[in-house]
Amino acid sequence: MQKSSLRVSSAIQPQILSTAEFHAAVDELAPQVAVFDCDGTLWSGDAGTGFMRWTMEIGLLSREAIDWLDERYRGYLRGDVSEIDICGEMVQVYQGLRESDVRGAASEFFRTRIEKNIFPEMLALVCNLQARGSEIWAVSSTCGWVVEEGMRRFEVPTEHILAARVAVADGLVTRTLLDVPTDEAKVASLARVGITRPDAVFGNSIHDAAMLAIARRAFPIDPTPALLARSAQEGWPVYYPAPRTSKLEPRN
Repeated sequence: MQKSSLRVSSAIQPQILSTAEFHAAVDELAPQVAVFDCDGTLWSGDAGTGFMRWTMEIGLLSREAIDWLDERYRGYLRGDVSEIDICGEMVQVYQGLRESDVRGAASEFFRTRIEKNIFPEMLALVCNLQARGSEIWAVSSTCGWVVEEGMRRFEVPTEHILAARVAVADGLVTRTLLDVPTDEAKVASLARVGITRPDAVFGNSIHDAAMLAIARRAFPIDPTPALLARSAQEGWPVYYPAPRTSKLEPRN
């Protein structure tokens, strides 16, 4: 995927940080609390949509569930279904399944499809921040089962992961939504755990903009066109990790 900076006029092009400048900026900030989006920020591609499609392919979902979600996702692509609704429904679709089965599928999916797309620069950054005592949080609209698998690679504990979740009863997935962190809801999710002014926030899409705006310093990572334009308006320097090969394109 081409860098989205090509779609922004050079007159409003935000500053692009080199890897050395990026790490130096984070080091100088010395964040006590650092918040990261996941898909497109810590690894390339959209693991949420990818997991949805993969569970259809392996037969984890029933034909009825697949048809319902396929219709809803087409509506999302047309603009008829909101971002927050589709993110919630992409978790609700697993209702009635054993959570252990969904977790097992998420583990295999991340290991075989996403792990290779982790940005080494971002993994190194998180490790360095942890070594300095920074408190790391992950906030994502992707289902929690997948995000938890991903954040194991970054040694971020489950209690520091805010993701799309539903309630589980007697070991079975239900339709009861617990959280869908996207857009302003990411800010609300952080506020519920007492984080209202994080030192650093890292995100890649316009759905991270509200969260980036509350940070002491915002770090757009490989920004989508809409976030690139917002970064130019806000004066947020952007950073592009080395490209990673992925068939899962991030949503704008």
